[in-house]
Amino acid sequence: MVGILVYFLFSFFPPWIYLLSSTAVFFLAWWASERAEILFAERDSPKIVIDEIAGYLIAMALLPRTLTMVIGGFLFFRIFDIIKTPPAGSVERRLSGGLAVVLDDAVAGIYANLLLHAAIHWRPQLLFIVDRWYFGPI
Repeated sequence: MVGILVYFLFSFFPPWIYLLSSTAVFFLAWWASERAEILFAERDSPKIVIDEIAGYLIAMALLPRTLTMVIGGFLFFRIFDIIKTPPAGSVERRLSGGLAVVLDDAVAGIYANLLLHAAIHWRPQLLFIVDRWYFGPI
């Protein structure tokens, strides 16, 4: 849920600043996850959440800021993160340290982003489905 708040703040930036800031969060997450694994003495500890924030920012990159996209991005990111679609599962098994912690979330974010962009392209009426239900006719 913190990822949604960070996204909300970043979403007001121009696209190039959003992408630059998201990249900075990715590298910060890598560094912090590396240290956290040592501190917590466990691999990919559930106490590490900055990797989820980095993944969600990737999921939401260059998407319209609508309630539908925020909810869809969160749900699809979580689904892809949980099922570990290839290559996320192999990345997590083959690598170690902070990079492995963050990369599997980055892959989930990429998949969620591609799915949402495809939905916008092929079914643009889906773009505002939740917004219409929640806010009434737009």
